[in-house]
Amino acid sequence: MRKKIAAANWKMNLEAEEARQLYYDISNVKIPKNVTVFLAVPFPYLASLSLLAKSQPRISIVAQNVSQHTSGAYTGEVSYPMLRSIGVNWCVIGHSERRSIFQESNEILKDKVNLGLKEGSNLVFCCGEPLSIRKKKTHKAYVENQLTASLWQLSASDFDKVVIAYEPIWAIGTGVTASAAEAQEMHQYIRLLISQKYNKKVADQVSILYGGSVKPANAKELFSQADVDGGLVGGASLKAASFSQIIKSFG
Repeated sequence: MRKKIAAANWKMNLEAEEARQLYYDISNVKIPKNVTVFLAVPFPYLASLSLLAKSQPRISIVAQNVSQHTSGAYTGEVSYPMLRSIGVNWCVIGHSERRSIFQESNEILKDKVNLGLKEGSNLVFCCGEPLSIRKKKTHKAYVENQLTASLWQLSASDFDKVVIAYEPIWAIGTGVTASAAEAQEMHQYIRLLISQKYNKKVADQVSILYGGSVKPANAKELFSQADVDGGLVGGASLKAASFSQIIKSFG
């Protein structure tokens, strides 16, 4: 049975005491039995929050990014071994903001994916199309190219360590959300692509999250779709009240 996941992406927000308080508030939420909570927090808070999360097996602290190099003269970068040394075993790879603002290509992301699995990390791999592609109705081919270029080199067994997050870029931070039907259509297509590349068993075990203006008002409908296994939540994850409602939205 694939995981149901409520994933928070705090992005570049919160000061240290705010981050600790938000963690405490979320850790006091009654998490449904079939749900895991991911908290993708800014780098300065990874070590302290990963220590706190050791007593919360249903909460995983996640890095928002990681280098494609293990060590060396890469000022400002953070490596998989560094993350592992502080107990962080999950990383977000290829978020749309990393792709657009920091120009991370499919090739760079492929290197990050390969190194992450070699180093024993678990990955949340993000994919999704901009509005211009959606308007052209070429969004399926666009997402297929992202998956082909960065993931298709993996073995079937590697997918045990991969969660996919589909995030239509036109719905991130805009207040516009893909309808539940639109989300289901793309998630179903992504699962079909995995099935065609590997097999149905592999496809059925991969959790696919939806990211893009997920909030309490739409979470239940989104999560009720057959191929939507949870959400990658931005703004609504910065308040315990709203994120706790999202956590409780799984049927």
